[in-house]
Amino acid sequence: MPRAHNGHVEIEYEVFGDTADPTIIVTPGLGNQMLLYPEELCEAFVDRGFSVIRIDNRDAGLSSVTTDDDAYTLHDMGDDLVAVLDDAEVDKAVVMGMSLGGMIAQTVAIDHPDRTLAMVSVSSTTGEPDVGGATPEALEALQRPSASTIDQQVESDIEMRRIWSNPEWFDEEQMRAHSNSLYERSFTPGGSERQLAAVMRSGDRAEGLAGLNVPTLVVHGVNDTLIDISGGRRTAELVPDAQFLEIDGMSHDFVSQMWPPLISAVTSLVASIPA
Repeated sequence: MPRAHNGHVEIEYEVFGDTADPTIIVTPGLGNQMLLYPEELCEAFVDRGFSVIRIDNRDAGLSSVTTDDDAYTLHDMGDDLVAVLDDAEVDKAVVMGMSLGGMIAQTVAIDHPDRTLAMVSVSSTTGEPDVGGATPEALEALQRPSASTIDQQVESDIEMRRIWSNPEWFDEEQMRAHSNSLYERSFTPGGSERQLAAVMRSGDRAEGLAGLNVPTLVVHGVNDTLIDISGGRRTAELVPDAQFLEIDGMSHDFVSQMWPPLISAVTSLVASIPA
């Protein structure tokens, strides 16, 4: 797979479809990898007339592993994404991310509106302390240090997903297989902690979001215990003319049950943009 360069950082990415078509670039959440966006989902977007670029954020997957001394921010992670667009020779893209990925997507739209065809923020928040908070149980789980072995990390993942997933959508066997596939591909202890530190040192995005002139879709679930739906509602409130989609049954999930409404909403959003 190709790699883009942002200074000393290398970002692994994969392209589906023809980038002559409208392109969606997708960025994953905390500690996750491009596999958060399965091939089936990427191909479903291709069938709708898009190309899709999925990436590994720094400190995850096959992208660069940093050190605590790097002290990077969401702005740096957003620049990583723009470096991928440059490498793939894509002028403008729909920038979509979940959770941490949504924060990165928001940052790209603010910092690089000329590269942003549209912004899609899923299960994310603005960085303001009074919205988007986690329940105490979810916050405690989020702050646990990375495990030292793959087996321990898989069990930790399953325990955490039980806390912030819809129990009717949670499939332990599928989750175990997904986690194993992630860590067989790449296991980066400490990466999640460095990504979380980047969020904490980046401040809020309220002023930047309020000044956006970018077509925007905000997606959230009312049952989200990791990032409360108030974070999504506040994002949609700040961005002028943003669309808000609440998916029935969704918590902090990115599973097949929520793909059809997401695909339809993104397709409609892009179709509404003047040529």
